[in-house]
Amino acid sequence: MAQRGGGGGPAVLPDDNPFQDPALLQPRPGAALDGYNPFETDAPPPPFQTPSVAPPPPVPAAAQPPRKASPTEPRNYGSYGSQASAAAATAELLKRQEELNRKAEELDRRERELQNAALGGAQTRLNNWPPLPSFCPVKPCFYQDIPVEIPADFQKTVTTMYYLWMASTITLFLNFLASLAWFCVDPSAGSGFGLSILWALLYTPCSFVCWYRPMYKAFRSDSSFNFFVFFFVFFAQNVMYVLQAIGIPNWGFSGWILSLIALRTNTAVAVMMILVALSFTAVAVLGIIMLKKVRWDTSSPSHT
Repeated sequence: MAQRGGGGGPAVLPDDNPFQDPALLQPRPGAALDGYNPFETDAPPPPFQTPSVAPPPPVPAAAQPPRKASPTEPRNYGSYGSQASAAAATAELLKRQEELNRKAEELDRRERELQNAALGGAQTRLNNWPPLPSFCPVKPCFYQDIPVEIPADFQKTVTTMYYLWMASTITLFLNFLASLAWFCVDPSAGSGFGLSILWALLYTPCSFVCWYRPMYKAFRSDSSFNFFVFFFVFFAQNVMYVLQAIGIPNWGFSGWILSLIALRTNTAVAVMMILVALSFTAVAVLGIIMLKKVRWDTSSPSHT
């Protein structure tokens, strides 16, 4: 556009040529083909020249974002609570698997026993209780093998009951010795001494046959009748354990009452009788506990 002078003179055109723009004068791709007319000459067209593209300028190092180092440990995208529950579930599955394996082994063992019994293995199985020497004319009367005949869930209970029977037998023998010592100090206690011999000779075999063997056979073959016999007899046995611990005079038991009476006469005999009273008390307490334990075992879901 023309510019007017400040005094209203003619317009003055600029001296620069708009067609002299460097951007327009720069050669374009394929500019050599602009002046070629295929109808004027038979010469081949000039070759096409690909324009050279300048590489982009490098980005300064300060402008590049910092690169994060890869973590050395894997990321944990789960919560700790889920991991703990998964570990607990795995432990529970392993525990159940071990229980199933144990029951499978128990079933295999019992199946082998039944097969051996069917093939006549019971005839070759010799009695082993009581353990007597070979030269003794009296032979064992019972066969007892807790790890073989008793299920694994009840082996501890049966073993404890066997130890209880042995403890009561030893206590009756100590009671016999205490009654003998008391008879030496007080000759009027002859009836108690005689009864102590009777209790030692009578209770030892009768307790084994009347309540231990029924309990053993009940757990071995799951017999309701043997359980009934055991509970009836063993309850009466616990009553006798309590009476033995009390120690009524002239009953043949060196319990607490007779021990306190012996303190006035002879201290050494009294100490011996107190030890027997402690043994009677321990046997009575253990008998009551085991009676409840066997009752709980028979009513537990694992008992079949």
